[in-house]
Amino acid sequence: MKRILVTGASGQLGLSIQKINKKYTDLDFEFMNSKELDITNLKMVQKIFGSNHFDYCINCAAYTNVELAEKQPKKAFAVNGEGVKNIALACKASNSVLIHISTDYVFDGDNGTPYTIQDKPNPINEYGKSKLLGEQYIQKILEKYYIVRTSWLYSEFGKNFYKTILKKAQTESVINVTDREIGCPTNANNLAKYILEVMVLGNKDYGIYHFTDGIAMTWFEFTKKIIKENNLESAVKIAKDNNYGSFAKRPKYSVLDN
Repeated sequence: MKRILVTGASGQLGLSIQKINKKYTDLDFEFMNSKELDITNLKMVQKIFGSNHFDYCINCAAYTNVELAEKQPKKAFAVNGEGVKNIALACKASNSVLIHISTDYVFDGDNGTPYTIQDKPNPINEYGKSKLLGEQYIQKILEKYYIVRTSWLYSEFGKNFYKTILKKAQTESVINVTDREIGCPTNANNLAKYILEVMVLGNKDYGIYHFTDGIAMTWFEFTKKIIKENNLESAVKIAKDNNYGSFAKRPKYSVLDN
């Protein structure tokens, strides 16, 4: 039976894995949230790995607030960079396979065509730079790893764009949404299933992979789909917001080629 450590277990993806983990009877899971395992604390990471044997570590722990990362870059780099380095070192020492979740924001958005794994990363904000640093640490330290880049995650868990739009639809008559960015919304439940079935139970070569739900759209178009899916078209109006403000620079086109 394969033993799987899931870090950042209280986040969207961690909770999505917990939702389906009982279906995989040949996998033994250990779920740890940031309080139980602070990946920025090397001694804590070493202690957890030293007292347990894990065949795989699925690292869902991340600093994901793009706006705050611009104002507090040290926090973003501590988790997404140095924290990932700690996990990679522990995986190497214990001969564990690392499955790490990364982001479309490692790219600058100037391509105009879907980004492949061969495209050179060029992040334009602190969040993207911190996530790229984590990728670089993994590639430098480990041979047995999967880096899975994904985009625009949503689910029934935590805070995400989908849930924010539903909440706005209940309290506002008009929702203003930008159409200046294009990406691929991805259900965290689909990503969880992909990781377990392809990365853990499959026979994929180690390396970098892209996974999204595959349909490119703007935030405006995504909002329209959310409203229609929940039969709220008569309750709220969706308007394009041409004055969308963001402290952080964001890639205009961050579609990933699966």
